[in-house]
Amino acid sequence: MKKDLLPQGAELVAEGVRYRVWAREAQTVEAIVWSGDYPPRTVPLARDASDYFHGLDHHGDPGDLYKFRLNDHEYPDPASRYQPEGVHGRSQVIDPRQFQWHDSQWHPPSLRDLVIYELHIGTFTPEGTFLAAIDKLPHLRELGVTAIEIMPVADFAGERNWGYDGVCIYAPAHAYGHPDDLRALVDAAHGAGLAVILDVVYNHLGPDGNYLGVYAPGYIDEERKTPWGGALRFDDPRFRPLRALFVANPIYWREEFHIDGFRLDATHAILDESPVHILEEIATAIHDHPAFAIAEDSRNDSRLILPAEENGIGFDAVWADDFHHTVRVSNTHENESYLGDFTGTLQELIETLRNGWFYRGQFSRNKGANRGSESRHIPPRKFVHCITNHDQTGNHAMGERIHHSISREAYLAASALLCLTPYTPMLFMGQEWAAATPFIFFTDHNDELGKLITKGRREEFKDFSAFHSEAARARIPDPQHIKSFTDSKLVWEELSEGKKPLTLELYRTCLALRMREDAFRPASRETWYAEALAVGAGALRLKGAASDWLLLFDLVGNHTGSLAEEWICKPRTSDGWDVALSTNEKRFGGNGACAYDLLSNEARFTLPELVLLKS
Repeated sequence: MKKDLLPQGAELVAEGVRYRVWAREAQTVEAIVWSGDYPPRTVPLARDASDYFHGLDHHGDPGDLYKFRLNDHEYPDPASRYQPEGVHGRSQVIDPRQFQWHDSQWHPPSLRDLVIYELHIGTFTPEGTFLAAIDKLPHLRELGVTAIEIMPVADFAGERNWGYDGVCIYAPAHAYGHPDDLRALVDAAHGAGLAVILDVVYNHLGPDGNYLGVYAPGYIDEERKTPWGGALRFDDPRFRPLRALFVANPIYWREEFHIDGFRLDATHAILDESPVHILEEIATAIHDHPAFAIAEDSRNDSRLILPAEENGIGFDAVWADDFHHTVRVSNTHENESYLGDFTGTLQELIETLRNGWFYRGQFSRNKGANRGSESRHIPPRKFVHCITNHDQTGNHAMGERIHHSISREAYLAASALLCLTPYTPMLFMGQEWAAATPFIFFTDHNDELGKLITKGRREEFKDFSAFHSEAARARIPDPQHIKSFTDSKLVWEELSEGKKPLTLELYRTCLALRMREDAFRPASRETWYAEALAVGAGALRLKGAASDWLLLFDLVGNHTGSLAEEWICKPRTSDGWDVALSTNEKRFGGNGACAYDLLSNEARFTLPELVLLKS
């Protein structure tokens, strides 16, 4: 058994249960322990030179409930492994050794082979639990994804939440099941050939149930602001145990839950002026165990995904949302908020495909400053692209998915482009069949805080043209109402309705092709290039070990003309090009016409379409 895996918390040792907690200003700390029906017992904790309080309960067992008593007041453990009574209740001693793993032969896919599927446990299935998600793993494997990315599960106040209001960063949310249920999900995913990525939030803690301030008063620096308030004092020498608590967190998930990788939320909001940034320390810790690290970061800063020896932070990949933004604007012409930085032109999309992201130092109106750095030298696998995710649905007042706003033809073309470009593709749950359900922002806070959440959600959209009036904003779903949660649950019965199985067939076909042909997963940028064609469409040519591939795509349609470019007219072999796939095929629900004419070498994109040619 590993010793001192966690810097804090309740940990089983040979002599019983060791309790340890950092309480920098407390005079006295005790562990109050409940075992079965027996009266609670008190375990005194002694202070050490670093202001940790620790002690041993010789009678301690797995399943014991406990709180820490600081100066005569009782609080949950900030490093609790489980909160069966909710974030305000008693913490529980968990024995991670009791679960029987079956994944000893498991090896996660390489970054080059990742196809990510983002999901929210509470809305992924009708039951909304870790165990219920296991039943859907065969669907995901048949779909062609290689990793599931689980939105944050750190326990939060109430029974429903997106997860970004977590306050117990070591405790799987009690609403989703026991910690062993999460282990069962990970074990089953590995058995199905799927890696597991966990979304973690280290830039802030939620507004309800966060007791960290009781143990570490002043841990938030109110002088340095983030979108969620003051910054955590990761670079203050007085708060080194705070830093240690967060750095150890991914190690805990890796060691005790076999998590394969981590997506760190809003890394641009993690402020640190230490000689070694906490992000670099976390990335190093993740790699040492080993797992992979993905950042969500709005800065388009290549340092984030460069190794330390190249003056980088060392993340393996980054969410690169510019692809989503330009694809969306090309069809919807939205120009408010952050989408106002994009025009949706073909040239903008081509630049994004060439470089991974569009902004590489240009002025951003939304930011009011230049944004980004050069990225052409970075392998494409390090950029995670999507056409929808939890943010891009929730950032719309009604939680609309992109296919609710654009034509089906445009959606299929954008979907195929996502699946077949060299970048790491990520799907959001339900997009593979164009789910009818929205994904609405939802919470379950106490009444007083809930009213503020509802008001804040509606005020968030007051500058949008559609919601200038108070009456219009009143139509925005109330995050606190349970209907916002239940309406966001996937309806799996849809899979057999209308053209939804045909949309699923397109995703399965494209992802199978991606995994079968190395051209779509290039190790470098030497074997492919993207161009805007005179006809008004885009093209991406990729060189594989045995074949060349040419993607012709038009996400808006109404472009016709000769494909006179020499690099298209000269395929790899004298046999010329063959049509391998068109998003307008009848098997995908189209009318069967193909934009590309083999005989005349002309393209007639009367509708949005992607055509894949093979030589």
